[in-house]
Amino acid sequence: MEVFRNLGEIPPLLGPTVVSIGNFDGVHLGHQFILDRVRQSAAARSLRSVAVTFDPHPLRFLRPETCPRLITPLETRLELLAGTGIDAVLVLPFTAELSRMRAAEFVTAMVHDALHAVEVHEGTNFRFGYRAEGGTAELTELGQRLGFEVVIHDACQTRGLICSSSKIRELLSRGELRTARALLGHGFFVDSTPAHGRGIGSTLTVPTINLAPYPELLPPNGVYVTQLRVGGEWFDAVTNIGTRPTFGPDSFAVESHLLNFRPIALEEQTPLRLLFLRHLREERRWPSPEALKEQIMRDVAQARRYLYLMRLLKAAG
Repeated sequence: MEVFRNLGEIPPLLGPTVVSIGNFDGVHLGHQFILDRVRQSAAARSLRSVAVTFDPHPLRFLRPETCPRLITPLETRLELLAGTGIDAVLVLPFTAELSRMRAAEFVTAMVHDALHAVEVHEGTNFRFGYRAEGGTAELTELGQRLGFEVVIHDACQTRGLICSSSKIRELLSRGELRTARALLGHGFFVDSTPAHGRGIGSTLTVPTINLAPYPELLPPNGVYVTQLRVGGEWFDAVTNIGTRPTFGPDSFAVESHLLNFRPIALEEQTPLRLLFLRHLREERRWPSPEALKEQIMRDVAQARRYLYLMRLLKAAG
């Protein structure tokens, strides 16, 4: 998949194209459905399929105090978009100038002039232009005027819920990983690096890794069955998100205890991917470190059983 970080990177001979525009936070089943239709239509016409997204998220620029934390920061989003089979992604820098573009100006400049779109696919809640003044009716009218077709798709539903980034954020913020996974179409994960401290820059000899401070969406404080990818190797893990209240003053951390640990090289920039599988329990203060240790052993036993059953089910098809 090609990635264009601004309009100037678009090659002159890219178009004509089939396009979808959106934030694509989470690249959930609804996004995947629309992008699959974009890809299929482009392939049938021997055209290029293009997704257009924004960085930063428009709300982060316009109203940073109310902008939600993201399910997928840009680089993670691009990786998931590549998995849809789309040919290219245009990342539009969301600036004051872009925020002031009227709906007709935006579509003319981006969709018609830059991408030479012959077809645009969007969901029913699509909004665009200055103060989100344009919707699907305005997009259809502009398509008729500028010479491209507009295809509007109904919202995708799973388990009686509409697949939307806001619904998935709500589910994740409540720790409802299973339902969020059903709407995402993939497990929820975060990408980070190791926190400063123990084991960095040497061979890690203890089975615990803390994530560096992570500014985007995390599940609520608690204990989770997880898997942690360190560099290119996956480890089963039990992860605690929280302030570790048993050990005195609050100190927030995302701490993973590796179950199938072996000594590994760990540098400050070693990429980590933490995949959340199941919520085990809420975080609480224990009367002593010994009591906490006993609970951790129970958490580990539960996690091992869950992972064992998960692999059995996967092997059974």
